[in-house]
Formats: sequence, C-alpha cells, structure tokens
Amino acid sequence: MSAAPELSAVFAAASRIVARVAAGESLAANPAAFGTDGPMRGATMDMVFGTLRRYGRGDALVDALANRGTPDPQIRALLLCALYAIESASYADHVAVDQGVKACGVMNKPAAKGFVNALLRRFLRERGALDARTAADPVAQNMHPQWWIDALRNAYPESWQAVLAQGNCRPPMGLRVNRRRASPDEYLARIEAAGMHARRVGESALVLERPVRVESLPGFAAGEVSVQDPGAQLAARYLDLSNGQHVLDACAAPGGKACHVLELAEVDLLALDSDASRCERVQQNLERLGLSARVQAADSARPDDWWDGRPFDRILADVPCTASGIVRRHPDIKWLRRPGDPARFAGGQARILEALWRVLAPDGKLLYVTCSVFPEENAAVVDAFCARHPEARRLGLPGNAPAQLVPDADHDGFFFALLQK
Repeated sequence: MSAAPELSAVFAAASRIVARVAAGESLAANPAAFGTDGPMRGATMDMVFGTLRRYGRGDALVDALANRGTPDPQIRALLLCALYAIESASYADHVAVDQGVKACGVMNKPAAKGFVNALLRRFLRERGALDARTAADPVAQNMHPQWWIDALRNAYPESWQAVLAQGNCRPPMGLRVNRRRASPDEYLARIEAAGMHARRVGESALVLERPVRVESLPGFAAGEVSVQDPGAQLAARYLDLSNGQHVLDACAAPGGKACHVLELAEVDLLALDSDASRCERVQQNLERLGLSARVQAADSARPDDWWDGRPFDRILADVPCTASGIVRRHPDIKWLRRPGDPARFAGGQARILEALWRVLAPDGKLLYVTCSVFPEENAAVVDAFCARHPEARRLGLPGNAPAQLVPDADHDGFFFALLQK
C-alpha cells in the first residue's frame, strides 16, 4: 500500500488548483491537474473540493486576517487550504500550521513562510472573534455568492437555507444496479458481504454509507453496477419506456442515463453529444455494461445535421444548465457562475426544446431534465414552451412525484417535466 502523501505537498498541489479556480478556470478545463498517483490524487482532490465548498468563509477569513491586504494568489489559496484543514478537524492545529509554512518552500515561495505562519497562528488565537465578525456576512455564513443566495431565497422561501447547506456538504455516492444482471437486494447483500454498507433509496438505487473507489465495487468491471446519483436514476424511469421504441438521448455524455435506458428496455437508442471526446466516454460506459447504441457527436439543437427523418417515440432532453443542483460535486461552479447565467442557459434550453420537438413522433413523450434548482431554467422554460405549443401536453410524473428535487442526503437537485405531443 502506498504511503500517505505529506500534507505540505498536498497543500502545494491543492493551492495551485484553487488559485486557478479563483482566477476563473473551471476544474473541468484541466482534468489532469489532480495528477495520476492514487494517494496524492485523492488527497489533493479532497483538499481542493473541501476548500472550494467553504470558499466563501475562507475568503472572508483571509481578508480579515490580512487586514484587507492582497497576498500573492497562490499564497492566498494556500491560506484557504490551511484554514479548511484546521476547521475540518482533519489535522491537529499545529500540524496544519507547520505544514502550511513548509508548503511555501514546496511552492518555491520561501519568503512567504513568516506571513503564512503569523496569519495561521493569529487565526488560532482569535478564532472566536473571527467567528463573530463573519457571522454578519451572508457569503461567509452560507458559503455561496450573494446573488445565488438571493435567488434561492426567492425561489424557496421556506427551505433556502437547507438547500444552501446541502451545497456545502460532501455528496452521497449513489449506485445503480444493472437489472439485467442482478436485483438491488442481491447486490446490496454482496456489498455488505464485502464489508461495505449501503441503504436502498427509492425503487432501485443504493447509497453507500461511505464513498469507495469504483474498482472496489463487486462486479463493477463486469458491468453489474454503475455510479449514478439516485435522483438522476429517475430520468429513465419517467420516460415510460417499452421494448421496440425509437429513443433519443439528446445530451448523453457521460452516458449514465443512456445506459440506464438500455438496462430497462430493449430500445433502438441514438445517443448524441456535441463533444466528440465526451462521446468516447459514452461508448466506454456502454461497452463496460455490455450495451449497444448509436453514439454520434452532434449538436442536438441542429437536427438537420443528424436526423434521418424517422421520428422518435421517446426523447430524453437532459439539457445543459447552470448545474446549480450538483454544486456539492462540482464546488467550483458556484464561484464561477454569474448572475446572468440562468437566463443565458434558459435561452439555449429553449432552442434545444424547439429543435427536439420537431423530431418527436405524434403521441411521443419528451422528458425535459436539468440538474438545476433555479426556476428560470426549469418551470419557466417549460411553461413558455407549452404556451408556444398548444399541442404540447404536460403530464404528471409517476407516483405524483414532484417536478423539482432539491438536494438532500439521498440525491442531488434535479428538475423533470414530461411532455406529450
């Protein structure tokens, strides 16, 4: 077994990534940034994700401790990581301080050692006063941008604080059992026998008590199970699938929902994604699960480029969105999004809906899905579409399920609307 990496090295690696996010770069833009080494990669990801989830608080603390000074961006990011390490209680206070100072050398910034040492030790001395000072700062308290807080307060006046709190938590690790290979109860017994613990969520999803590496899941390589949020697993079930249907997954990557569709019914599936490299991931997931579909790199909003004229019985439109319902999995998102983004995405979502409606068969059903909690991208888009198309009938979801899911301990945040032509 590989030795755990030294904390100073983790601080240095994580600080470089956090500094890039603070400068406006998405984590998705550089997937190799975390490295390839197992223990180091895992420790760095944990540090980066934890720091970004609490960025609003850390940023306010650094401002207070530095007396509104402007440390070098990488040193500021190092301070954010060290403060997260201290407040998460993952390390003893003196260890976090010592290793934070040592990280300055690892980062080739030895002149910053005294500054980092003084600031972190001041935090330990004045923690109570700093807590009181930041209590009046909603960004520091809720660890989301102010515009995001305001939007959720308006949309969810009774539960906005709970939605924000979930966005700051570690996400659950959900599993989807391949019903062609095993039942959820059978697979649950297998992972319990392997020393893992999980619970059933809904009809067939499992949620692990603690996340594990996918390679350790029994039967993963053989396609018996996939990692997928329980909320995301509802999409394929809401489509009302039957054998022999012609089905389109219009924004398919990385392929979880497309694979679930094929696990539930024998259908003729076309999986589209505008990014050719992401289409490769769809194909890889299909191959691991022993499933077959046509995968094509194409823009779903331009059917003339890819449609063969044969209408689809079912369309899954999991459209691009702000991803505001999954920020605990992608914590950089909440700091990179801007107030105008929900409206910008809504415009693209409307264009995709209009295009896909053209290729839906009469009596066919289209499921509109986002992983957003902003109504501007959800109910507002669907309501406007239905107002423009009197032939579109919005159906109730199975079991009278709510259209809007907000993130909780079992699932992420999603919106679903089922339309029939």
